[in-house]
Amino acid sequence: MTGFSPERLGMHLRALSEGIGVRLAGTEGERRAAEYIAQQFQRSGAGVTVERFPIQARRVTEERLEVEIGGQWRAFPCSLFSSTPGTDGPREAPLVFFEAPTEYQRPDLSRLTGKAVVHLGCHIESREHYRRLMEAQPAFLLFVDIRYPGAVPLADGMFPSYTRDLGACPTVNVAFMDAWNWKVEGAARARLMVSGGPEPAESQNVIAELPGNGEDGGLIFLGAHHDTQANSPGADDNASGVAGLIELAGALAAVPRRRAIRIISFGAEEQLSMGSAAYVRRHRAEIAERGQLMFNLDSYGSVMGWTHVVCNGAPELASTVAGAFARRDLYPAIDANIVPYADHFPFVAAGIPGMYLGRSNCAGGRFFHHRPDDDMSRVSAPVMAEHLAAVADLISDAALREVLPFPREIPEPQRVEARRYWDDLFGGW
Repeated sequence: MTGFSPERLGMHLRALSEGIGVRLAGTEGERRAAEYIAQQFQRSGAGVTVERFPIQARRVTEERLEVEIGGQWRAFPCSLFSSTPGTDGPREAPLVFFEAPTEYQRPDLSRLTGKAVVHLGCHIESREHYRRLMEAQPAFLLFVDIRYPGAVPLADGMFPSYTRDLGACPTVNVAFMDAWNWKVEGAARARLMVSGGPEPAESQNVIAELPGNGEDGGLIFLGAHHDTQANSPGADDNASGVAGLIELAGALAAVPRRRAIRIISFGAEEQLSMGSAAYVRRHRAEIAERGQLMFNLDSYGSVMGWTHVVCNGAPELASTVAGAFARRDLYPAIDANIVPYADHFPFVAAGIPGMYLGRSNCAGGRFFHHRPDDDMSRVSAPVMAEHLAAVADLISDAALREVLPFPREIPEPQRVEARRYWDDLFGGW
């Protein structure tokens, strides 16, 4: 397959991250992005449909955090987690630090009751931990992302199935270095005021279909997500993935296919892959019968860093992926770890092989992750073009082959781990 144009990729990146900007799930920005994607898919000659699904949109008009240090109140930036409520007026409480990676071993969390809890760690990767935290009834939570010691608060969200099943309290992200200084300076109390919170809304999946040759050789899925976190223009996360999907649709429309290729831009990924989960739940029978493979693009455009592919499937699948990239003189790190935080995962939970292409630039992932500076300066269209060529080679070959070079089954250890995450984080089937 011929190469991809960095100029065209740059055009899509600018349209999404600058022309539209923040694309928070359930908002006008996300809807405009979906319209742009549908128009671009139609230009490739694909049949295009849009499937809508309900969500809780994050709608916030004011966020104010103050911390008492040495008898003086000082203001600090913060960002309300999606799926958690505002404060319904100011709240003030004593400050307490909770070292989450170890302190969930405490048999009793009652010391958190009524407190402003500085929670070290932005993910609660256990339903049981979250249940105990909610039962402790903190006044509010100040989450600290420990992956990167930044000076800017990230935007993030609480898992919708957790808040639906177990409740929620006002939860905001704060900058790592701010929390560090509170500890050093002996901060005593905090005041939080957040106007707004979750409101019923609608998101959408934009679907482009490239049919096979008439023989039902099954379905290959390509995916990415078009929404962003709050206040982020999302050039890398994930306008890079959407720009790639648009250009892949045009390139793959021109190649012969035994199998159909279904290309999906998902909404509400930043609320724990709600779009892809909604799609898989709606189409589970078809996926089980016809699905062969899912390949997801998410944040693979970083100017400097290293590329990785999460590859959930048989060892032959990893070898096939490595070969496709090596023929383009690319050598991503490939591993079989189950990663439930990207849009390939619901397909893996449904039982078909799934992959996720991303690109890191620090040990925690990306230093501009979910921040306002995830702009055009962070992405390289030439890097994206190189990797898209390998993806196109892989998908076009899989679409044409009579017999795929890897089994459709997912090894048992991966299936068990995927089911555990699906039940815990997504609430099961």
